[in-house]
Amino acid sequence: QVQLVQSGGGLAQPGGSLRLSCAASGIVFSNYRMGWYRQAPGKQRDMVAYIGGSGHTNYADSVKGRFTISRDGAKNTVYLQMDSLTVEDTAVYYCTADRIFNPNSPRYWGQGTQVTVSS
Repeated sequence: QVQLVQSGGGLAQPGGSLRLSCAASGIVFSNYRMGWYRQAPGKQRDMVAYIGGSGHTNYADSVKGRFTISRDGAKNTVYLQMDSLTVEDTAVYYCTADRIFNPNSPRYWGQGTQVTVSS
């Protein structure tokens, strides 16, 4: 059974930082591309960042230079370090896992974590 269990998030002030974690189980971690999506109220769910098994990363333009995605194979965990937060970063954040080189495999989702940026 695949599980993605998220932690972190919460409330931050503009300009502040938060870190999200996502611990994966039930998968061979190195075979999965790990990512983060977010959904603000009334908006669609958008990709924030992802990291491949080899460490290749990709970011949405809106977070480049402010967010950093990383993974720890020993802990089967992916992280999202969020710096220089703005109110526009307020959303529910979701961790994802996609099987590399197998587009027919399902995408797995974490349970979601609220991030609120407010003064």
